[in-house]
Amino acid sequence: MTDANAATPTPVKIGIVTVSDRASRGVYEDKGGPAIRDELTRIVASPWIAEARVIPDELDLIAATLVELCDVAGCDLVVTTGGTGPAPRDVTPEATERVCDKMMPGFGELMRSVSLRVVPTAILSRQTAGIRGRSLIVNLPGKPSAIHDCLEAVFPAIPYCLDLIGAGRIETDPAICVAFRPKS
Repeated sequence: MTDANAATPTPVKIGIVTVSDRASRGVYEDKGGPAIRDELTRIVASPWIAEARVIPDELDLIAATLVELCDVAGCDLVVTTGGTGPAPRDVTPEATERVCDKMMPGFGELMRSVSLRVVPTAILSRQTAGIRGRSLIVNLPGKPSAIHDCLEAVFPAIPYCLDLIGAGRIETDPAICVAFRPKS
């Protein structure tokens, strides 16, 4: 018997942003955005809705897209892929820093640590994370295998972070990701 008064959880909105000149022009297949969506589908157990974008490596456009996803679309979490290396057009971390109220450097530190176990060039990656209002923005690398490794590493902290900033609640599949919850 079901409780007719039981509320259906409101789906959390998650922005997925691929930052790539070539993918935005259709020259290169976007593999990063679909990899993020696959990882979120695997990890997140509660209802969620994706707001996906594929944009070029343009600082102002990246910043505007992050603002739009957080402030207009109402995304609780925004996950980006691409633009985190040392190349001149890699400006995703700068755009993230530009729009955030608080930076969360521990996310980048953990992602680099995990990636260094796989590839020594991970030291060149500049992933970061920050908070804009009631939204958490996380910058991931562009390679699908690195997206898997990095998102799996940082996701245990994401539900608690969202709780702390007043964003929507995300439940994770405990067989994959045991999210940190404070002791009552």
